[in-house]
Amino acid sequence: MIGAPFATHLIVTARTGGAQRDAGGVGVFLVDKSLPGIVTRDYPTVDGNRASEVYFENVSVPADALLAEDGLALVDKVIDEATAAVGAEAVGVLRKLHEGTLDYAKQRKQFGTAIANFQVLQHRMVDMFIELEQSVSMTYMATIKLEEGADERAKAVSAMKVRIGRACKFVGQNAIQIHAGRA
Repeated sequence: MIGAPFATHLIVTARTGGAQRDAGGVGVFLVDKSLPGIVTRDYPTVDGNRASEVYFENVSVPADALLAEDGLALVDKVIDEATAAVGAEAVGVLRKLHEGTLDYAKQRKQFGTAIANFQVLQHRMVDMFIELEQSVSMTYMATIKLEEGADERAKAVSAMKVRIGRACKFVGQNAIQIHAGRA
């Protein structure tokens, strides 16, 4: 769990009833991290943050720790909201890649002229821009649909993920090509 080393409480999902695959019977709890039976193993993440592996063994949670009795729908909504936020972050990365590549192409000279003047590279940078703008639009749509029903929300977020995934691959590969493999 990201940030768990600093947390005093954990948001935990646990089955409170029903069969293993039932949508109902999943509760969401706010659990005091100092309860007996909760063990954490902290570690640094690649990006400099801290995270923990959290283990529960015979943990007894008070009844007032229950936040939501039918929590699966809530968890799905939070996952969709977090995915939309990560999508927005990815759009920012796409924008910086495009801007950096455009700036580089205006400065880099080949045969006495900036490579930004070469038509084939202009087409490539326009295609990168189109991928960026389509990703922006899909992120807006997914964000707007977060207040819709579960099916509509999930479809919009999934469509955004597909669009942004393809755009990141395309823009990233073309940025590398235009930079001539230079990082």
